Amino acid sequence: MDEKLMSKKKPSFPINERLSKYLIKHNRNTKIPVFYEDLLRFSGSIVVYDQHDEDTLWVRCYYPDHERTEIDNSLKRVYTILHSDGSDDSFEFLNVDAIDYCTFGNSKPFRVKVRNILNDSFTYFYVKKADASRIYGLEFEHILSPHRINFLIYKDTLIEEHIAGIPGDVFIEEKLQDCDEREKTQIAKQFVKFNERCTLRLLGDMRSYNYVVIPTHDFDHVAYQIRAIDFDQQCYEGKLKVYRPQFFKENYDMVMLVANKLEQSSIEQYRREERSQVAKRLITSQKRYKELIRCMIQDSISTEENVKRLKNDLVEFSKDVKFRRAKTMGHILKTALDFVKRNYVDTNTKEVMEY
Repeated sequence: MDEKLMSKKKPSFPINERLSKYLIKHNRNTKIPVFYEDLLRFSGSIVVYDQHDEDTLWVRCYYPDHERTEIDNSLKRVYTILHSDGSDDSFEFLNVDAIDYCTFGNSKPFRVKVRNILNDSFTYFYVKKADASRIYGLEFEHILSPHRINFLIYKDTLIEEHIAGIPGDVFIEEKLQDCDEREKTQIAKQFVKFNERCTLRLLGDMRSYNYVVIPTHDFDHVAYQIRAIDFDQQCYEGKLKVYRPQFFKENYDMVMLVANKLEQSSIEQYRREERSQVAKRLITSQKRYKELIRCMIQDSISTEENVKRLKNDLVEFSKDVKFRRAKTMGHILKTALDFVKRNYVDTNTKEVMEY
């Protein structure tokens, strides 16, 4: 895929009043004791290297002694709000092992490592600058994907839970070649489903480092899932290919795996399965979905040029002229999901009538 298809830098969009009310209603908006800007006051940093001594593009931050205790306690409180009831009963068993800052990408997040000193287990969470595009991306992931997602928003600060898994680029480079033929076929199937899901809900920029591969041991085999971890590019770009992971050169090995392991009829079957699952989730989460899509229709999270380009691409791709009437990215996404839902309902109605 030509890198020119992606904008050099996506702007950040503010959370408007309507979206804020939605977040409050669904318990996403919670007062927290630390802000993104607070973590920017680090006094020094060192580069974080991976196990192969490669630069990870993260730096470990250090804070003045008189601020570190306050920052640590605030981050512990955020952890308990995110994962528990927000009380400080467990503070004495928690330790903030590291605060890392990412120098790559749009969001420039902080990654916080919190460890339970009783058993040495640890987890991460992320502190980011709040952006309406990302909020919509997170919420649609929660509603339309097989996965639930946990995050908090307060004013201009976003707290995201860590999504565990093997980063896609690492999996492709280090793990894929060791998988047996059955596992490779299953991974190919999951990539087809992931590709379809991203396209249907217009989640862009799913290059290999923006998703994880999750292996799960199940009796006598290992099952795999592919899950997005970056939601910054929800309905911003104007080119449809940006929303189709198959067109990124970073995913070439996955695309070739699909081509080598799956017949075209199987690929179409898995695409239909994913469309049906998305349609079912739309139906079962209808009330929440309608509230969210109304917020998005009234919001501005892209440019007029991108809106025009994307709706034209979708008319050409789907042959559905309803896209031409879309005025905003929210309108475009609603039209796309209505298309999925309508076809699912029509197909099932036809099958019942034939039966």
